[in-house]
Amino acid sequence: MNGIDEFDLQILKHLDADGRMAYSAIATALGVSNTMIHQRINRLVEQGILTGIKPVLNEKRLGYDWGAFTGLSLEKDHDSGRIIAELKKIPEVTECYYITGNYTLYVKIIAKNHEHMRQLLYEKIDNIPGIAKTDSLIELGCAFKRNIIL
Repeated sequence: MNGIDEFDLQILKHLDADGRMAYSAIATALGVSNTMIHQRINRLVEQGILTGIKPVLNEKRLGYDWGAFTGLSLEKDHDSGRIIAELKKIPEVTECYYITGNYTLYVKIIAKNHEHMRQLLYEKIDNIPGIAKTDSLIELGCAFKRNIIL
């Protein structure tokens, strides 16, 4: 597991429960020094295991009531880099994955309402050169979202 041990896992569990938890509180909970926690977290960042601590936003409370998972068929799969760069310019596209099967890319889109979703799909995403087809599934609500259980 990339050279992490049970102690690293305990640190990650604390951060997963509360990403704003002070290093000193983690140190106290684990019975070690603040310096040790700093060193371990720095190493986890250097190894690419911990890639940042970000807020988890409640999209619905921010007025984004609609979500869709959309498969993208490309005219040429080797254009995916350029198309991904264009998708990154659309703030409502919050995730993008390479996938196998009928599509090359799969994206998550959030929108404020039905009309906003239509505009995103038909006026923004469908107008990106190289996208041949989109196929969307509307999200009715998130049952749960989590990090991998350590």
